Amino acid sequence: MLEKATRAAANIGAQWALSGELVCSGYEFEPVIGTDWIKQQPDKWMRSYAELAGELGICAFVHHPERNAATGCLFSTMFAIERGEIVGRHRKITPTPGSESWAQGGAPPVPIRMDGMSIGMLICADAYLPAPTKLLADAGAQIILSSAAWHPGEWGPSGEWEARSAETGVPIVVCNRTGTDCYASFDLSETVVAYGGERLISLRASRSTVFAIDLHLTRHDLVTRVTAAIEVF
Repeated sequence: MLEKATRAAANIGAQWALSGELVCSGYEFEPVIGTDWIKQQPDKWMRSYAELAGELGICAFVHHPERNAATGCLFSTMFAIERGEIVGRHRKITPTPGSESWAQGGAPPVPIRMDGMSIGMLICADAYLPAPTKLLADAGAQIILSSAAWHPGEWGPSGEWEARSAETGVPIVVCNRTGTDCYASFDLSETVVAYGGERLISLRASRSTVFAIDLHLTRHDLVTRVTAAIEVF
């Protein structure tokens, strides 16, 4: 489904493709399939996905568990792929106790150079506190991209993305997950563009959907617009 969605995004002119947290495995995968399957990255599938991004001529950001071959430690990791080549990764700093107890915490984030820009990466709760986004901004990040599986409700997002964008002056783009699984509904979860303390775009979908968003990053006011929404089955 992710490959199909990536092709759909490229077909409507997307230059970057950002997907949600643990999009490949599902969020609470450990009770169902364990962790023995997690490999050092890039594995066979990750290489094939990178090749697809190269074939399509796009940059892709994809979240996938990985194993450190030397230590055996597992990480929840977002990979940055620049038209066929993996050029960076970010390991989630603060895995959620319980549902993400399989993962070790990663190191503080640093921006990567990609597509001629300095790009920061975060994963879901990494944006809960100011420190990670401040590190990225201080290091020159021009935009911060985040995968998320953050459902609404008592423990849902409550202005964190807007606050981080206000504190740093850096736009934050969050791809949140959709759908319903055995423990929570994400039908009301929001995919967001935040800048200057404001939520410029907020999108919802009950099914897996490709949203196409134009971001004019060279404009001080970050002109934005939604150009398409395509359901993926």
